[in-house]
Amino acid sequence: MRPDETDAVVRLWHATTRVAYPYLPTEQAHTLDDARAFFRDHIAPTHDLFVAEADGALLGYMALKGSYIDRLYIHPDVQRSGAGTALLVTARARSPHELALHTHQQNTQACAFYEKHGFVAVKYGISPPPESAPDVEYHWRPTKSEAG
Repeated sequence: MRPDETDAVVRLWHATTRVAYPYLPTEQAHTLDDARAFFRDHIAPTHDLFVAEADGALLGYMALKGSYIDRLYIHPDVQRSGAGTALLVTARARSPHELALHTHQQNTQACAFYEKHGFVAVKYGISPPPESAPDVEYHWRPTKSEAG
């Protein structure tokens, strides 16, 4: 991700969370300014950031912290376009031996996406406050054929 893409990424992230998390009042209450501040203070300084683009249009973004996919969002209008898969390919190239992530159990579309790409649910729990919603931890390790 280039620094000049920050505003577009934050706008995409904010719009996507509004659609993806209708069951999380805390996410619905966040303003675009809240998202900008959180991104600036907590995501950008500590994560490797990647974008998926096509024909100059931003499709999605991923925040990677070591082998942990902290955020992966694809704009709702372009989901199932291959952008999420492309970002996972990037994550696997950066961390070829394992990846981990959390998502909400109610985010069935995300769960299906990760499971389709070889992620296995390893733990069910509750996300930290203020959400305190049921979540699931996923891990990915390469299969023998992927490992070479």
